[in-house]
Amino acid sequence: MNPPPESLYAIRLEEILWGGLLMAITMAIHGSGMLLVLRTNHSINRWFESRKGLLAGLLPIIIATCMIMFVHLIEVAVWSWFFIWKDAFSNSSMAYYFALNEYTTVGSNFSLPFHWRLLEGLIATTGLLTFAWSTGVLFTLAQTFQNQQMELFKQRRKKDHTKV
Repeated sequence: MNPPPESLYAIRLEEILWGGLLMAITMAIHGSGMLLVLRTNHSINRWFESRKGLLAGLLPIIIATCMIMFVHLIEVAVWSWFFIWKDAFSNSSMAYYFALNEYTTVGSNFSLPFHWRLLEGLIATTGLLTFAWSTGVLFTLAQTFQNQQMELFKQRRKKDHTKV
């Protein structure tokens, strides 16, 4: 009687090294992307300086959100390219689908070959870290927007009370 293949799995140094490298590449892309998001947001806000309305305040956040999503999609592509290179999936569409589902911690019906199983957890961990970073960036931008909008509200209210 042969043992099930799952019981034969052992973590390999190669998995750990590749996983660490992929995580480092992902974090480098993310760091660069978040700086670009913040710089772009600053430039857009300077351009809208004279316009203080709701849309002028929301537009930079919407653009930042789209940019953050794009950065995440690039990071997923890095993992999927690795899976294609290592013949873990037969086509790029399947590799990207798997990587996206694992990166977002949704999980997938598919699995990596046994000798790469550690990467399933590492991609999810990397996704959690980058989403936390993205959340921090969006929180900062949203807080600034909310503070500006509340200040405008107070100014309008003060102006209305002085008219009476």
